[in-house]
Amino acid sequence: MFNISSWRVRTRLTVGFSVVCALLVASVLMGLMAMGRIGADLNAVVSHHFPRIVMSSNIATQTDVIAIALRNMMLTYDAGDRERQLQVIQQARQESVKLLDALDKALSDPPSRALLEKVQTQRALYLAGQQELINLIQSDHADLSRDYLTTKLRPVLAAYKTAIGALVEAEKDAIVQAGTNAQETALGARAGLIGLGMVALLAAAVLGWLITRSLLRELGGEPRAAAQVARTVAEGDFTQHIAVQAGDQSSLMAQLATMKSGLAQVVSQVRRSSESVAMASAEIAQGNQDLSARTESQASALEETAASMEQLGATVRQNADSASQANALARSASDVAVRGGEVVGQVVETMKGINESSKRIADIISVIDGIAFQTNILALNAAVEAARAGEQGRRSAEAAKEIKQLISASVERVEQGSAMADQAGETMTEVVQSIRRVTDLMGEINSASAEQASGVAQVGEAVTQMDQATQQNAALVEEMAAAAGSLSSQAQELVQAVAVFKLDASLGGNGGFKPPAPRSAPRPPATAPATAPTTDPRPCPTLLPATPPITAPDAVPTPVWPRSIVTSRTLSTVPMRTICSRCASPAR
Repeated sequence: MFNISSWRVRTRLTVGFSVVCALLVASVLMGLMAMGRIGADLNAVVSHHFPRIVMSSNIATQTDVIAIALRNMMLTYDAGDRERQLQVIQQARQESVKLLDALDKALSDPPSRALLEKVQTQRALYLAGQQELINLIQSDHADLSRDYLTTKLRPVLAAYKTAIGALVEAEKDAIVQAGTNAQETALGARAGLIGLGMVALLAAAVLGWLITRSLLRELGGEPRAAAQVARTVAEGDFTQHIAVQAGDQSSLMAQLATMKSGLAQVVSQVRRSSESVAMASAEIAQGNQDLSARTESQASALEETAASMEQLGATVRQNADSASQANALARSASDVAVRGGEVVGQVVETMKGINESSKRIADIISVIDGIAFQTNILALNAAVEAARAGEQGRRSAEAAKEIKQLISASVERVEQGSAMADQAGETMTEVVQSIRRVTDLMGEINSASAEQASGVAQVGEAVTQMDQATQQNAALVEEMAAAAGSLSSQAQELVQAVAVFKLDASLGGNGGFKPPAPRSAPRPPATAPATAPTTDPRPCPTLLPATPPITAPDAVPTPVWPRSIVTSRTLSTVPMRTICSRCASPAR
């Protein structure tokens, strides 16, 4: 036996309605065939038999008209009246001829044609008798006319009317037979239609029961129940209980129950995920706001740092210029000191010559002292002579004494000058050596100042790049904050959209989402002091690994940001030194 449950719904309905429609078509065809046969019989009666009967009856009527006119013609003696009756007879004859011609055309079956020929034969005899009687009447043979009418013409008329009656009876029999055939056809059609109707009714009932049972088995319930379940699920209500028969796992209601359970779990997970996303996006938005504020503060601090670095660079450049000038002056002083050393050397040599001369003078003086000792007597004599000489003698003695003292003092001073010249030579040698060392140190200071100026210029350029990057980062952070705010709004809209669904308490109920409380604004950073802060020379243990050194802006790769954040401008990044997470000092 075929399994109707394995058919598709379209196939089941198509087969069911096709069977019923086929039975209905068979019933209709049977009725149409019966009606066709009945119609044919009725058409034969109406179109053939009944007109023949009418025409035959009309022929009989015209025959009666002729008989009455003959009788009236025989009874009257008025010529005009006889003429009128004769005209009636002529008209009746013409009408009979027309009717006979019509019958001759209408009759086609042999029995009817035989009856028509008999009628025509009897009519010919009757016409001959009529003419004979008319001749007798017109000859005024009344007695002969009556005798001819009663004895000869009436039997011919009776035979003629009998032939016409036979034709009429034959057509009546045909009408009766057509009615009998139509009745039999109607009875057969009624029986067939009743049978086909019963079969169609039984087939419709059986197919309807089978299709309904299979559909209800597949639906698992009434269609309106499935529609109600679909409506409640479409409205987001997953709390409705779906009644499913025991062991039913493949029906539509069972699948709807499974779908409702799965959708409830999915909606519950989506709700939890959307609440988590909303919470995270709200925190991200708040964090981005804080980051935006900190970035703005950092940008302002970097601007101040850039300005300070420009001032520091100017100071360092000025120091480098001063160091260059000092180096030039030191070199000039070194040259002067060298020349002074040479002059002092010459002075020392001169003092050595003077010292030797003074030594020779000293020897001369010692000789003079010996001579003076020997000439003490002469002095005494000179004194005597001076006394004698008076005032002029005393002055000469005093002058000689002063010359002696001056010579002694000159010798002592020459010795002291020689000693001081020796010390000055040694001191100038040390001064020249010190100035050379100072010159070397100033050269080193000049080189260091140049390197420091170059380094400060690089640091200033790096700080400027950091300032630009920080400003770009600030703009990017603002865009990220706006994107995070938009994401938070969309997440809250998603939460509100998901909140439409009603869930069982076992799946999380209908709890709402509460956004996190806004955090307080971050404290603005302290203004950088005018002087450089003192740092601990010891390395910080919490410093993170230092980043690569700062490179030129052209060598810095451009990061690829998300399409929803980055605008039309291209952002460049500058590597920054690692900042200590404990003491906020830059890593060295």
